[in-house]
Amino acid sequence: MTTGFWHQVAAVIERDLLRERRRGDVLWITIPFGAIALLLIPLAVGTDAALLRQIGPGMYWVIVMLFGVLVAVGKASSETLPQQDASSLAGLDPAAGFVGRSVSSGVLLLIFELVVGLVAVGLYNISVIGIPWLVLTLVLAAAGLALLGTLTGAIVNSTSAGTTLVPLLVAPLSVPLLLGATQAYDGLRFGHSILSWVLVMATVVLIVAMIGVLTARPLQET
Repeated sequence: MTTGFWHQVAAVIERDLLRERRRGDVLWITIPFGAIALLLIPLAVGTDAALLRQIGPGMYWVIVMLFGVLVAVGKASSETLPQQDASSLAGLDPAAGFVGRSVSSGVLLLIFELVVGLVAVGLYNISVIGIPWLVLTLVLAAAGLALLGTLTGAIVNSTSAGTTLVPLLVAPLSVPLLLGATQAYDGLRFGHSILSWVLVMATVVLIVAMIGVLTARPLQET
């Protein structure tokens, strides 16, 4: 594989999405379970429409973060050591591999967010307001979770630890994303500025992306 950096990134994205299409983990397992989790919440808190509308956005983002960790675990465990060695022998730039895996995970997470979001809107009667800002929040949350999952997966794969440690690493690191997403929606709902919360999420994404690109080669060589 001697093509340029972005051609390698595109090849990794295509490979990962093809694997997902064949396996269907996100489409047939993660998305249905996320929707079921949203359906179960009213059984615990009651069917009061006002209460469900109030807690709905928060519950949606909690489900996104929890099941986003599952997607991260799946992506981390799908890249075996023989596959990594084969990619290295083929001349794949480790940074390109990191970016490609992150983008493919982000695409899958964004699909999950949109499908489960439609379920949440219908079930909790959530108001869809500030669509451009809402879309940006969804993209940043998906990108942040994807980058965190890919980075922690690379760290775990470079050690003797198993991928079971990935959710233990991703979950606490995703707190700024969860806080930023929930506060951004509340800001849209009450007419407040959400720029500061969007910047918090964007900062997390940029920092993790930089760390992932800079450490991709050292982690592969360990």
